[in-house]
Amino acid sequence: MAALSFRDRLLTRRGARAILSPIGIVGGVAVAAVAVVAGLPVVAGALVGVGVWAVNAGRLLPRAPRAERIDPFTLQEPWRRFVQEALQARTRFAEAVERAPAGPLRDRLGEIAQRMQTGVEQCWLIAKRGQTLVKARRGIDLADVDRQLAQVQDRDTGEDADPSLSRVAQSLQVQRATAERLDAVIDKAQSELRLLDARLDEAVARTLELAAHASTEAGTGVIGLSTDVDNLVSEMESLRLALDETSAAAQRGTTPGTPRDLPPGGAR
Repeated sequence: MAALSFRDRLLTRRGARAILSPIGIVGGVAVAAVAVVAGLPVVAGALVGVGVWAVNAGRLLPRAPRAERIDPFTLQEPWRRFVQEALQARTRFAEAVERAPAGPLRDRLGEIAQRMQTGVEQCWLIAKRGQTLVKARRGIDLADVDRQLAQVQDRDTGEDADPSLSRVAQSLQVQRATAERLDAVIDKAQSELRLLDARLDEAVARTLELAAHASTEAGTGVIGLSTDVDNLVSEMESLRLALDETSAAAQRGTTPGTPRDLPPGGAR
């Protein structure tokens, strides 16, 4: 998750309390009055008082949360590899930006690099969610479910059949359907991450080309690159949200819908 900006922190309830803090207001007024009495001009004294108020407000503002450290080695394969490749693409992109001559082109590429960082963070979150789903899926022994289902279906015949067997069969069928949906979602997530990593590498190659042929004609290429990176990050965010929903549902013992909840692969 991206850190809150100063404006976002200022507009929180805690930010409002910091601005309206009686200690800050009274302290600022008192310091301003003392400064004026000590001989400072009124304007200068007022500025000193405002400074005291601002320091107090800044002290009370909510702190921006630290960005989560991305550690691919906490993941298992193939999720680890997906994150490692995204990190490598980010590093190569930063190196490509540094190769561009100082000026508007490098500045614009630097802005795109920030979006690339967001994409890498989304890749990390997606990989973690994917691994969570894999663990949930391992909790369902599909072979044992099928064995029990076959036994129940064999016994659920004839006039003397236990009425509860039909409910047991229904429960087993739900477990089977859940496992199949989880398999489909996991496969979809891996396929999407594989494609997204490839597109990150593509963005690096295009940046290298722009940096090598820096000119006034590079403007169109930068705009196209920026649009593609924005679309890429948006798709990763959509995939992450879909996996969040599936992961939450798996923890509740259900799964939402089908893999169609995920964004279409390769849409650009």
